[in-house]
Amino acid sequence: MTSAADASAVDTPRSVELVEHAPASRLALPDAVGRALAASDIVDATPDPYTPGHWLLRAGSKVGAVAVTAPGCGEPVTVRITPKVPIVRLFFLLGYSLDPSRSWRDGEVEVAEHRDLLPALAHAVERQVDRALRQGLLQGYQATEESALVVRGRVRESEQIRRRFGAMLPIEVAYDEFTTDIAENRILRAAVERLLRLPGIPRDVRRRLLHQRARLSEVTAIVRGQPIPDWRPTRLNARYHQALHLSRAVLHGASAEHGPGDLRIDGFLFDMNKLFEDFVTTALRETFHDRRHASGSHTARLQDAHHLDEASEIRMKPDFVLYRPDGIPCAVVDAKYKAEKRGGYPDADLYQMLAYCTALDLREGHLVYAKGNAPHAAHQVRHAGIVIHQHALDLDQEPTGLLTDIEQVALRLVNTPRV
Repeated sequence: MTSAADASAVDTPRSVELVEHAPASRLALPDAVGRALAASDIVDATPDPYTPGHWLLRAGSKVGAVAVTAPGCGEPVTVRITPKVPIVRLFFLLGYSLDPSRSWRDGEVEVAEHRDLLPALAHAVERQVDRALRQGLLQGYQATEESALVVRGRVRESEQIRRRFGAMLPIEVAYDEFTTDIAENRILRAAVERLLRLPGIPRDVRRRLLHQRARLSEVTAIVRGQPIPDWRPTRLNARYHQALHLSRAVLHGASAEHGPGDLRIDGFLFDMNKLFEDFVTTALRETFHDRRHASGSHTARLQDAHHLDEASEIRMKPDFVLYRPDGIPCAVVDAKYKAEKRGGYPDADLYQMLAYCTALDLREGHLVYAKGNAPHAAHQVRHAGIVIHQHALDLDQEPTGLLTDIEQVALRLVNTPRV
């Protein structure tokens, strides 16, 4: 057995490479770093019971990179988690999560040259910001309230009385200023600065990001902790849409950034569970949206609230519910991106879907998984007359094939019988 002195002599890795849902890796780590990872819900981290100074790290469904800086450990330890699906496929799924309009999915985001998620994301954001700013910074009207020596816009009479007690100057005014300091530009700057703080950005991409930050230098920076401003897609800001969607992924993704005491964790992570759920439900909704325009038939709702019991005390929110024109549910879907167990998919998913079918008065329910070893299956529930389908989508295929598989699921949904 290795002694504590021997363990302390083992070099601490500056970079840890893990793969999503792969077996645990045994690594020498400072206890402060191991405990930080264990408490952060980034990876499963447990101390090795046989070798002091070593930890067992296992990645779950979160992918990306984080840097952990602990007191007395010198340089930060970077943990990189690689997704099982190719990066280009991951960005295709991300498109459905960010922009249901399909406007940026068709080859607009170049990521094929990168094998790691974070460099690919940084490269894609920089390219889209560059495209957005080629015609100069977007301008718009910004509502401004201030104290001034001359009247501009309108006088805020109540504020003038409350603050100035009858004095004539300065004057409390409100006006709309035509400026580049608008929400769209602030979001782009915040995303660029966020990426510049993250570990593992390639030098050439970092250099280009610094150039984009310089172009946005006159825009007000969003202080860490402040809410991200809202923006609405319009004809006037159309050239910004793709850059803003990707910036949203940077700013609102499952990121880790905190520092209790001298300990700091800083990084960016995608939750593949959420990404897969968003893809499946949004792709299905778009399929029925297109059919509705053609035939005026079904309506799809995501995360629609229902209740299991008559007293409406047990709430449930299926990922996807399809409704007939009369508003009655006709199909239910739950998306499950998870590692399957050796003998098939988890039984708990079947129990959950049985509850959905019972409460919605449906004879069939549909579970959609990322493809594993188990093929499509259908289970007849005893004494209930309910059939639960399990569909498997192969994410490592061309987008056209993946969307064809979604179409096949949609065809089964419209034919779901009621009890």
